[in-house]
Amino acid sequence: MSATLAALTTFVLETASTGQGIPPTAGAAIAVGLAALGAGIAERGIGAAAVGAVAEDDDMFGRGLIFTVLPETLVILALVTIFVV
Repeated sequence: MSATLAALTTFVLETASTGQGIPPTAGAAIAVGLAALGAGIAERGIGAAAVGAVAEDDDMFGRGLIFTVLPETLVILALVTIFVV
């Protein structure tokens, strides 16, 4: 997967330097996509731990919910970059 990302990054940089091909907003789209992918991977482990904690103690529901939603804020911030660009 890292080789694919490296190839994609190289392609974007080469086409951006020549002024043809991919538009500048493609970088923002890639950033949002990678942020969503990273948040999904992070939520995989956090969600499992939160469900386990709530199964042990019902008082942990609030903390588990906050920790589960926290990675999604990164995606929201990445979406803000689209409007800035």
